[in-house]
Amino acid sequence: MGKLNDTYLTEFILLGLSSDHQTQILLFVVFLIIYLITVFGNLLIILLIHVDSRLHTPMYFFLKILSLNDLCFSTTIVPKMLVHFLGVRKTISFAGCSMQMFFFLIMGCTESSLLAVMSYDRYVAVCKPLHYSTIMTQRVCVLLVVGSWASGIFVSVIDTSFTLCLPYQGPNLINHYFCEPPALLKLASEETYTAEMVIFAMGIIILLGPVSLILFSYWNIISTVVQIHSSEGRLKVFSTCSSHFIVVIFFYGSTIFTYMQPNSKKMNERDKVISVFYSVVTSMMNPFMYSLRNKDVKEALKKVLKIEIG
Repeated sequence: MGKLNDTYLTEFILLGLSSDHQTQILLFVVFLIIYLITVFGNLLIILLIHVDSRLHTPMYFFLKILSLNDLCFSTTIVPKMLVHFLGVRKTISFAGCSMQMFFFLIMGCTESSLLAVMSYDRYVAVCKPLHYSTIMTQRVCVLLVVGSWASGIFVSVIDTSFTLCLPYQGPNLINHYFCEPPALLKLASEETYTAEMVIFAMGIIILLGPVSLILFSYWNIISTVVQIHSSEGRLKVFSTCSSHFIVVIFFYGSTIFTYMQPNSKKMNERDKVISVFYSVVTSMMNPFMYSLRNKDVKEALKKVLKIEIG
């Protein structure tokens, strides 16, 4: 079980979502389906946007980057999770745990920034349509994506460093299904207050900052849309906004709940279930919420299918 108190841990045991064998088999099937849908859906979006010249616009450029990020995000967590569902000993090395946490944070924080960037893109398109092409130039789009990735890497380096600099010499049982700071800090052998405050501060930057921009963008979009005389136009924009808000609620709501509250020494089942939403479910939902319901993407899919059949 646990390692000796005078030695540093070399591996952890992940307790996962359930200890019941039958439940683990069921969870394996469920999460395998979710992962396959995530991989297929995001790869399809990347392919369609790449091959169809009509989708070479700022909005779809951001969607392609989001799909790539979601693909990496899910792959960082789910494959190891699936192996553990079927395995007897659910171990992960300290190095493996560190790498998983590092890349999970990069993808998660980048996702947060990208969703904010995409909301800003829609704000400019709806509220400043005449200036859209001059504001959202190719250079600006690339810089926004680079900035999103840079912010993700920055926050990941800070959070990972402060989490791993603590000594881990006691129990090695992580009551979670993957390695992330809140779960790992519960096993630290020293006071974790400083690390918790740093992670909280990073959360304000990478979570509350983007959420504020998203709320600002959609408030202005809705204010503009209600002035549109065409009921069809209003319905189209409201439909798009509502689907985006579902993603925002799932991703930011669950993430803020986990990272913006005091860290107790005990991880309960509710915490683990909530983390499923931002670590697994959102990556599956994004292709459907942002892309596959879109008329242009549907037409691109029909075009590709006709070429394949032909």
